[in-house]
Amino acid sequence: MFYVTRDSHGTIETVSKQPAAGREALDDEHPELVNFWGGIATEPNFGSADAEFVRVLEDLIDTLITNNVIRHTDLPAAAQHKLVLRRGLRNEMQGALNLLDGDDQIL
Repeated sequence: MFYVTRDSHGTIETVSKQPAAGREALDDEHPELVNFWGGIATEPNFGSADAEFVRVLEDLIDTLITNNVIRHTDLPAAAQHKLVLRRGLRNEMQGALNLLDGDDQIL
């Protein structure tokens, strides 16, 4: 949960983890917050670097699970859900791009 203040046009002006008078509570994944964070860039390729780093973390978590260092159920429920969702999306993308998968015939 984040707490925001808005300018006279209703646009998010500041974001804080601390509640205070005049601050509006918004869920972490609220579209306006996502847009606010997306609009702040400290480096030109920061967003793509984050996406690549998320992939590294996913692979690390998968490796830890495969090697029985941790169990999927050791993770918080929200993390489990997000990992399953991303794993499904990655599998769909790989399947969509792998047009000859399972086809042993030579053309």
